[in-house]
Amino acid sequence: MSPTNLPAGLDHGHVTFLGAGPGDPGLLTLRAVEALSSADVLVAEHDVLDVIRAHARQGVSVVPTSPDSASDPYKGTGTPQLTVVDGASTTASLPPVRDAAHLVMEAARGGRRVVRAVSGDPGLDTYATEEMLACAAAGVPFEVVPGVAAAVGVPAYAGVPLRDAQGADVRFVDARTASDRCWTEVGASDGTVVVSTSLDSVAAAAGELVAAGRKPDTPLTVTVAGTTTRQRTWTATLGTIAQTLKQAKVLPSPDGGRPVIAVVGERSSVAQRDQLSWFESKPLFGWKVLVPRTKEQAVSLSDQLRSYGAVPHEVPTIAVEPPRTPQQMERAVKGLVTGRYEWIAFTSVNAVKAVREKFEEYGLDARAFAGIKVAAVGEQTAKALVAFGVKPDLVPSGEQSAAGLLEDWPPYDPVFDPIDRVFLPRADIATETLVAGLIELGWEVDDVTAYRTVRASPPPAETREAIKGGGFDAVLFTSSSTVRNLVGIAGKPHNVTVIACIGPATAKTAEEHGLRVDVMAPEPSVGKLAEALAEFGLRRRASALEAGDPVTRPSERRPGARRRRTT
Repeated sequence: MSPTNLPAGLDHGHVTFLGAGPGDPGLLTLRAVEALSSADVLVAEHDVLDVIRAHARQGVSVVPTSPDSASDPYKGTGTPQLTVVDGASTTASLPPVRDAAHLVMEAARGGRRVVRAVSGDPGLDTYATEEMLACAAAGVPFEVVPGVAAAVGVPAYAGVPLRDAQGADVRFVDARTASDRCWTEVGASDGTVVVSTSLDSVAAAAGELVAAGRKPDTPLTVTVAGTTTRQRTWTATLGTIAQTLKQAKVLPSPDGGRPVIAVVGERSSVAQRDQLSWFESKPLFGWKVLVPRTKEQAVSLSDQLRSYGAVPHEVPTIAVEPPRTPQQMERAVKGLVTGRYEWIAFTSVNAVKAVREKFEEYGLDARAFAGIKVAAVGEQTAKALVAFGVKPDLVPSGEQSAAGLLEDWPPYDPVFDPIDRVFLPRADIATETLVAGLIELGWEVDDVTAYRTVRASPPPAETREAIKGGGFDAVLFTSSSTVRNLVGIAGKPHNVTVIACIGPATAKTAEEHGLRVDVMAPEPSVGKLAEALAEFGLRRRASALEAGDPVTRPSERRPGARRRRTT
């Protein structure tokens, strides 16, 4: 039995000191996810909560950083300034800021399981160690779940190896607490030095190393927001880093206090980074991509975009509501159980959801499909059916549309088909293509309104301004309705935004709304659409590098710049 599964005591709970890593949620360990899923209380600074919250169970109490101390979590007392906020509470007033160790103790009372999450690894966090000692003194059982330390994870994401076949020494220095003796020792060494510091203190740390004996021409990389899609890395030398940051207009800046990881040594040279910078060279790295779909439909597409380095922003353009007269749907579902249909055809994920909800209302499950052939219009609809426990008998081998489904649909044969009727649950605004085609093939069709689609509410003002003002790098349109609805609720995307469409019909609608289409999927599939955008990003990056220009995102381009159409 692992420590996270041990029964808590009656008078005290259990505390897990958990390393949340340097920022990428994907770097959480399996053990960390296990601990989070069983926690009653989370204690963490705000940026760490953003990493771990998705793995916490619903209703967990949260202990985030005080808003007043978000910019400096150690301000004033020398310990993290934390405020208790109950996730279920509606109280307007906030309790006073208190010492983190006391908060952990208080939360552990009454048998509750507490996760105290810190950035990076708990073993490298001074305050976490103090809190562990406090737990030990109070007799509160605790465990430690290691995490990826920023000093190790960030260089890996920046393409800077810390060791090679020669096996040189690696020294880790926290510039905020380093003594003169520490600087002297690392300055006299010829090994790799990993310095944890802030953006506006990098030049001072470089000066300390030069004063201690390091040559001014020693290579240096500086990475901010490491392991996240906001990561940015500069390559220079100890002697030129101040000028490099100034020329890049990074400093002076009000964000100068942001933490950075600097790597000093030959392994951080430009030549090596050009070959090893795998993260920042992803095809859509840092691109803010608008995904105008319902949240359920956007999940797989957003995951794929993240794998290319993008930051997806989901904006629902339609809302799904029950039919105004549910009796027709109720009769059809009962007919499904009593053997009225030979086939049921699903033309959307929403249709699957509508039938599934009606099944659950009647206490039915996937077994009710026994003896009935099931068709799905495409891969996403098929996945929704599989999640329901139903493997579709028919998915189009070609185009994923009503026309593609008809291409593969068998004609009615009275010898082999004992029943000639098809149940077609769909939206109230669906086209008649599939119904007409099935009738032509000899089938009777019960065309049933399973749900209604209505235009979604407008997104927040900030999102609308970003759409119209060029704040997004790309927008993916997966249907003509997403074009019409997005323009209707939020306005037309800016000229610098890359427009990607799933097929010719969607592209035509986009052009009718005054948009220039840059990318079109080779096949009408959301997966192929994301791939096509990634390929566009790769070509764009390669062109910039070939021309000797800096690699920028579309939103960073000069407004009004001419754009080339790519299909």
